[in-house]
Amino acid sequence: MNWNEVLREIETVKSAEAAALVDGVQYDSRRVGSGDLFVAMRGGTADGNQFIDRAIAQGATAVLTDSSEEYDRLRREHAETGVALVQHGRRAMAEASSAVFGHPEQHLALSGVTGTNGKTTTAFLLEAMLRSIGRRCVLIGTIETHIAGEVRESPHTTPESRDVLELFAEGVKAGATEAVMEMSSHALEQERVWGLPVDVAIFTNLTQDHLDYHGTMENYFAAKAQLFQGVGTPPPRVAVVNVDDPYGKRIAEAADRSQLIRYGLDPGADYSAEEISMRAGETRFRLQTPHGAVDIRSLLTGRVNIYNLLAAAASAHARGLTLEQIAAAAESGAQVRGRFEVVPSKSGFTVVVDYAHTDDALRNLIVLARELVRECGGRVITLFGCGGDRDRTKRPRMGRAAGEGSDLVVLTSDNPRGEDPMAIIAEALAGVQETGKQCIVEEDRARAIETAIHSAREGDIVLLAGKGHEKVQVLRSGPVPFDDVAVAARVLKGME
Repeated sequence: MNWNEVLREIETVKSAEAAALVDGVQYDSRRVGSGDLFVAMRGGTADGNQFIDRAIAQGATAVLTDSSEEYDRLRREHAETGVALVQHGRRAMAEASSAVFGHPEQHLALSGVTGTNGKTTTAFLLEAMLRSIGRRCVLIGTIETHIAGEVRESPHTTPESRDVLELFAEGVKAGATEAVMEMSSHALEQERVWGLPVDVAIFTNLTQDHLDYHGTMENYFAAKAQLFQGVGTPPPRVAVVNVDDPYGKRIAEAADRSQLIRYGLDPGADYSAEEISMRAGETRFRLQTPHGAVDIRSLLTGRVNIYNLLAAAASAHARGLTLEQIAAAAESGAQVRGRFEVVPSKSGFTVVVDYAHTDDALRNLIVLARELVRECGGRVITLFGCGGDRDRTKRPRMGRAAGEGSDLVVLTSDNPRGEDPMAIIAEALAGVQETGKQCIVEEDRARAIETAIHSAREGDIVLLAGKGHEKVQVLRSGPVPFDDVAVAARVLKGME
């Protein structure tokens, strides 16, 4: 693509035309190759402008910069290089990437999911429903990325816009017509999804998380709400909103330019669940909608997954599926990794791995476990830890949530990152101690899992919370391989 053609699609402060050809877009100078456009922008921890010369040396034919000084220097020293000065680096990267990759976002009907809890499961469910009737999809989320059936690991919940658009382009080439994305508050705030036309926007809930980044709940909410205002595009055609959540009610009130679909268990929701029955490995309810009712059976477990099923069902209906098609897809849907994932065993008790890493998610997980053991009189044993270099204020709250609902708490390390694991544990332990519940402290997560499982007896349920699908533990020295499911399976096998 000619640099001058790219320029016509970017909002610039000033620019210089050149005879350069642009074959790709990169924001990491280490990935720059011949014919690439290098996007140099200031970030939270580094300034990409300091790598401009390296990018040019590696073959970059054009540069987008948010530095007027670098723009002037490039005009003097690299007259043959295409250059543009932009006010918003990430917006310009999105605009340039869209142009270079052939505007793939215009060929996909995009559903975006945001909220604190439930994003991953809702996205998986919706994509499964769309695929069940033969539609090819792109899925971008926390656990996996899917490109028209091909499964890849996901390094981030929501990648940078350049990477999203490359994935979209691959999907379109493979015949995809739908895309489903988890959209994190960081991604919305940092404009990683800028310029993506969202057809269906989904709001699951909002509870305290990421305040180390956003500072306040209002800022956190404002970041999420951007999805429903439009991210450099018109507002979504349809807004699917959990109106049982107080922040969801605020989203619904403000979504006056979208077709609003309310879901929830409280009266007044457009999509609701009645005649609910639950047991481990199965949830049943009657889905009530303005368009009729249908019986839903799912292998997912618990009240929280009723919300996820309602969100996915409402969104799938907005994308043209019938209620009967939705019910069939819900019944055939597979387990989502690390989301109430039952580890197979012959022990007589149940071991569950779940990603719950906020006090609200942990409380919901424990409530579900309590419901499942009520009839047999079993106990709830909860293992959890708190992440390092993240919001410290939620640590005692997570401790209280674990202590209030559990019979036994095992407090351990999660992803301590740059912090002292025992200092993190001490802050969470204060919350557990307020409840007076028995608590075993074991810093080593593998030994803690072994302790939790060996503490169980027939009829109990052991919850291994916090890491879910993750395959590494992030220590001060860096990530090391670690898988809660694999560790639990090894302990259980040793007990046979």
